[in-house]
Parts: sequence; structure tokens; C-alpha cells
Amino acid sequence: MEKTLFPGYTIGPDAYDDIAAVCPAFGKKAAVIGGRHALAAAGDAIVKAARDAGIEVIGPLWYGGEASRENMDMLRPQVEEADMLFAVGGGKAIDTCKVLAHETHRPFFTFPTIASTCASCTSLGIVYNPDGSLREYSFSKIPPNHVFINTQVIADAPDIYLWAGMGDTMAKYYECTISSRNDTPAHSDAMGIALSSMCAEPIMRWGRKALDDCRAHTVTHELTEVILGIIISTGLVSNFVQVDYTTGLAHAVYNGFTVLPSTEANHHLHGEVVSYGILVMLTIDKQYAERDKLYAFSRSIGLPTCLADVHAKPEDLAAVTAKALAGIDVRIYPYPVTEQMIVDGIMEMEEYDRAHR
Repeated sequence: MEKTLFPGYTIGPDAYDDIAAVCPAFGKKAAVIGGRHALAAAGDAIVKAARDAGIEVIGPLWYGGEASRENMDMLRPQVEEADMLFAVGGGKAIDTCKVLAHETHRPFFTFPTIASTCASCTSLGIVYNPDGSLREYSFSKIPPNHVFINTQVIADAPDIYLWAGMGDTMAKYYECTISSRNDTPAHSDAMGIALSSMCAEPIMRWGRKALDDCRAHTVTHELTEVILGIIISTGLVSNFVQVDYTTGLAHAVYNGFTVLPSTEANHHLHGEVVSYGILVMLTIDKQYAERDKLYAFSRSIGLPTCLADVHAKPEDLAAVTAKALAGIDVRIYPYPVTEQMIVDGIMEMEEYDRAHR
């Protein structure tokens, strides 16, 4: 099967109107699956647009609260009669629906209600254990058939999700360029790496204004550009680039922190912790000028820059680094990454942060 790299997308306050033009070709019944807050924010509008398009709706159905195998198994019998799946919400709700669609061979459409990750545009699914720790990556060649991005819904969502989404988006540029450094990428990979430049500079250019606009619940050019960066630019990079380039040390650091109860207890978001991982990664890679520029931006909008910001302590680092290197994130990298290297990078960041607060 060839990889479908380009899901269609519609963006704007009236994005759901395009359901009528896009979805009926894929069947007559759609199961609408999402998070509780997401369904409260957008469920009625999505269901109405689907019914107006002649599509029978199953649900809306709650995804279960975690992108876990257990919740996918819970949903499986509920969507038996559906021709297609509508995934509504943030990364975990969408990944739950995405993996379910892949495994049951159904087309799926995404309706991001927050701009926190690129999950709504990608073929990759991330599966967690019920306790929130990382379980596995679910690989597929099939992204969503279409992404419906209602900018007013995202502007009305809590701004913390956009805030964290900017951190996750910037990682794509730094991880792609570092992970591929010693290789000669094939055409698709090279295209994705080139596109990754759209994942860092635009965020630093428009990010602070976009965050202010989100807090004011106002759709603006800057907010729209940042939403496109978080969802579409980053998603296309993920779809073009093999997983060993599309991830790296920043995500390895994030995965490490998922084993700490304090990460879940304090509701730290994926992109929030990834943004801290970028600072650690750039420190380890000795890209100090870039690190300093990103540090200044992170401080300007309150993204984490030290262990205390993610409710962690130096004594946690043995567990963090063991988990960080248990996955695939740095199996292709310009140099071997060790647990001690990560500890040293984190502690160097601690010193830098203390000196620059």
C-alpha cells in the first residue's frame, strides 16, 4: 500500500460545513467518538452537519479518557455498524479513534477541538497504558481522509492546549534535523525534513500574539497561522518522514517523564514536557545559540525551562532516563545517547536556568 501523505483539510469557523462535500462518499453511518469536553464544545455542530449531509450518526461516544488498548476494545463493539469514524478532540481522543479505524479498516475523519498536537493530521498513533505511561507506537500508512479545523472552537478552548501545542510543534524541526544529520535521506524523508522548517520559526514569530488571541477567544491571522503550524505543518512532516527522523531526544525525554506520578498528577501536557525536552536536546547537541533563542521564547510564554516547572527533581532522573532510552526515539541518531548524557544535559540546563531567571 502506498502511503497517503496529504490528508485534505478545511480551516475556518465554518469548517464543519464541508462535511457534506467530503464525507458522504465514504458511507451512510458515522460513529462520532471524542472527549467529553470536546463533544460538549463541538459535538452538536458536528452531528447536525453530518445529519444535514444525510449521514446517520452513531453516538456521540466517549473515548474512555485514555488512548489505551482497553478503551479501544471497549469502543470496538459500539462502532460495528459504522462505515466511518469521526474523531473529535485532542491527541489522545483522536489517537484512540485513529488506531481503532486502522485496525478495523475504516476511513476516519478528524475534528480537532484544541491545537495541542499534530495527531489529527498524522497516520501514527500513540498508545498509552491506563496509568498514562507510554505503551507503544501504532504504525500505519494511512492518515485521516480529511481534517476539519474549526478555528472558533479552538479559540474558545482553554489556551493551555495551544500553549503546549507550540512546544510539540517546534520539536519537529529540531528533531528532524538532528536525527537525520549523518544520513542521506530518501526523497520522502528529505521533503519532510525541508518542511520541518515551518514548525519552529513561525511559532516563535506568531506564538505570543496567537496565545493572547486565544485567551481573548478571537480568531486572527496569527492564531490561524499557529493552528496550521501545530496541526498541518507538523502533521505533514510526520507523514513524510520515517519515524526515526520524526522523533528524537526531545520526545525521548518526554517519554521518560511519563513514568513519574507527578507528571500525571499535575496534568502536564505532552507538548509542554516535549518543549522542555527540546532545551535538553539542544544543550546535549551543543546548539547553544539556538537553545538560548528557544529558552527566551519559552520563558516569554511560560513554557517549562527547568525540572521544577515539570514537578520533577534530580533524584527522579534515574527512572526518567531509563524510560527515555527504552523506546525507539534515538535508535537512529548522530551519536550514541546514554542515560548519563541525558542527566548531564538536564543538570546543565538547571544551571543555565538558574543563571538566567
